[in-house]
This record gives sequence, structure tokens and C-alpha cells, in this order.
Amino acid sequence: MHDAKTNLSKLLKKVEAGEEVVIARAGKPIARILPIQNTSKQRSPGSAIGMITISDSFYDPLPEDVLKDFEG
Repeated sequence: MHDAKTNLSKLLKKVEAGEEVVIARAGKPIARILPIQNTSKQRSPGSAIGMITISDSFYDPLPEDVLKDFEG
């Protein structure tokens, strides 16, 4: 555990390189540091076309009492 605290930057460099790091206390493994798997998908602009509709009333002015709440 002490070694992990002292060498955290070095351990994280190993993780960045794809290695798995196991941290132990008194010889007993207690934690594992793994690289994060990039699971995000490429976003495609316009992919929600036809799925979302905005009512015409969305553009109507807000009532005065609501405007006051926003303006303080």
C-alpha cells in the first residue's frame, strides 16, 4: 500500500500503457487499477430527426411571474 502511494504516477503510466495494476496490503490483493475502455460511440449530428418535436408554444413569451424568477 505504501509503495502504491509513493509510486502512484508510475503505476498510472503503466495503466495508461494498457497494464492492469493490483494493489495489495500485507500481501493480500485489495484493489485493481484498470485502463478505462473507450466505449463511447461516434456521435452523428441529426440522428434524432423525427424523434423530437418542439411545440410552437415553446417560442411564446414567458409569463411575467416566471420571468421574475429568472431575473431575480
